[in-house]
Amino acid sequence: MTTGTEFVEKVLRTIRRHGMLAGGETVLVGVSGGADSVALLHALLALRPRLGLTLHVLHVNHALRAEADSEAAFVESLGRRWGVPVTVERVRVIAEPGESLEAQARRQRYAAFTKQARALGASRVALGHTADDQAETVLMRLLEGAGPRGLAGIPPVRSCFIRPLIEIRRREIEAELEDAGLVWVEDPSNRDPKFLRNRIRHDLLPFLAASYNPRISEALCRAAALARGLVEDVERLAAHELDRLARVEEDGLVLSRAALGSLPAGIAEEVLRRALHRLDEGRPLRAWAQRALARLTGPGSPAPVRVGRVWLEVSGDHLRLSRGTTEPLPEAALPVPGSLALPGAGLRLEAREFDCPDSYTPPSDPWVAVFDRAALAGMLGVRGRRAGDRFHPFGAPGGKRLKAFLIDAKIPRWRRDRLPLFLAGSEIAWVVGIRRGAVAPVTPATRRILEVRAIPLGGGARAE
Repeated sequence: MTTGTEFVEKVLRTIRRHGMLAGGETVLVGVSGGADSVALLHALLALRPRLGLTLHVLHVNHALRAEADSEAAFVESLGRRWGVPVTVERVRVIAEPGESLEAQARRQRYAAFTKQARALGASRVALGHTADDQAETVLMRLLEGAGPRGLAGIPPVRSCFIRPLIEIRRREIEAELEDAGLVWVEDPSNRDPKFLRNRIRHDLLPFLAASYNPRISEALCRAAALARGLVEDVERLAAHELDRLARVEEDGLVLSRAALGSLPAGIAEEVLRRALHRLDEGRPLRAWAQRALARLTGPGSPAPVRVGRVWLEVSGDHLRLSRGTTEPLPEAALPVPGSLALPGAGLRLEAREFDCPDSYTPPSDPWVAVFDRAALAGMLGVRGRRAGDRFHPFGAPGGKRLKAFLIDAKIPRWRRDRLPLFLAGSEIAWVVGIRRGAVAPVTPATRRILEVRAIPLGGGARAE
């Protein structure tokens, strides 16, 4: 194989400009068998002695096309010929509702890269995106009305993923492969006009180059680099503000609405986006953060907003972001004696019985409730609140709707669906951690006591 060529040197300059490799790394190389990925492997093999790299190839077979198995065989033969170990990962692609098959395939592919990199101890995953891919991506996002983050295009480096060909045109890649006598496979779907990227690649970009700017691809890549610089500056400022403003709690973060609203809009949106990302493995779109910010930093107390797996809710002057779901806790029996874990509430309930001593005084701890065991009727259990629930608080003249009780007790909405209710039969005997009910109070005539304690799971703090 040719080493020291102009092509390889250009790849090396890109690697050094963006700090992709320091030398001595194990690099997982994604190879589909197409020209770009074959050229990537070709260049990294040429650079392997100079950079002290250990290379391993991963080919992801989506089994979506008739050619998929032959492409996998081609990559395996390439690895044998060049002395590079190859892993072929076959994935099953099933599109989720509202998601295209292509988007699901991409998600599965990146998951396979991450999994294999961990298995190998590879600190970098090299992918074959080119300057043409960058130009197409920026133009696609411009047509969609993307903001600075979208117009920044494909990042040269993101976490463990690096793209050494991101500054090299596709025509340069094919010329290098032809000069080196290397072959590659053609994916026929890359010419299917039903895909927007293909129409941009084969129709729109050539039209713009012929009619407006012969260097349109270079111009789009330059615009992406400028947008990326702006985005990086905003990210640095937002990271500082998030660390300054956020209060970390067991199940999420709390931000001051006033402090968030005082920031410039672009910084505030990025603070919220980063907060969402911290609680969810996905990367929430900035548009989601914009909409949520507009609703949640304005006057009043708007309804909760769900972004991915994170709930955002206003509580006074605070904006609370919490993981998980606000679905009611499932119903379960409480063994006596025994315990019951309630992960959705972050608690464990422990129940025990004992003889009532003389001059017994019930504990004042809101996380402990005691009852006259003989006066408790029906099955003892725990569940979350339901529409129409009524509650008679201990010491109150009568009952009321549970919702009204929780509002009067100033329990924020984010907590209400996570509050366990201890029931005796169909009656709410205790709103755990808030107030016991009028059911089965301990009196001088009580002979046997049931005690129920709420203890944080994992030793953490209870939500107050």
